[in-house]
Amino acid sequence: MLQPGSAARCQCCNSVLVHRPKGGLDRTIALYLAALILLILANAFPFLTLDIQGREEITTILGASIGLYQSGMGELAVVVLITSVLGPAMLIACSLYVLLAVRYRLPLPAVRPVLAWISHLEPWGMLDVFMLGVLVSFVKLAGMATMHTGLSLYAFVGLILVTAAATAAFEPYLLWQRLGLPQRGRHAG
Repeated sequence: MLQPGSAARCQCCNSVLVHRPKGGLDRTIALYLAALILLILANAFPFLTLDIQGREEITTILGASIGLYQSGMGELAVVVLITSVLGPAMLIACSLYVLLAVRYRLPLPAVRPVLAWISHLEPWGMLDVFMLGVLVSFVKLAGMATMHTGLSLYAFVGLILVTAAATAAFEPYLLWQRLGLPQRGRHAG
């Protein structure tokens, strides 16, 4: 059994096969709870306010997706919605569902299938890509409008950092082990 903070590595290529994060499940649960709070804050408050010749336009993350749809870019609107709101929300919710069930030995239904699906959800949470798009927009709009960042932007930056830490602390092997099943790959998929 691995000690907290240690990892098992391949003798040939030195790749990490499995790691046991410090803080166990409690740390991972705390990170995902923080991510959930930041996700709610990021979607509840204005993300950006543009002041163009005295006219203010306030938008939220969801509003950005709606604006893209209304501008005739439906496909892009759906991608933005999935990768910046729905994907991260599902990943956080599913991870918390499994972590809480395993940590507190709750007999919740479908814990094993949800754990198996988490690896399929990870690629859909592209918070950093959305943020890169926002930064590019800032640069392009800097000469045309005055921009005021909202609380949502800061919550979103925090969400990116906390989600990265939570994903790094999430170890499917240990969860499968505690569920009494053989490990199903590095990311439970």
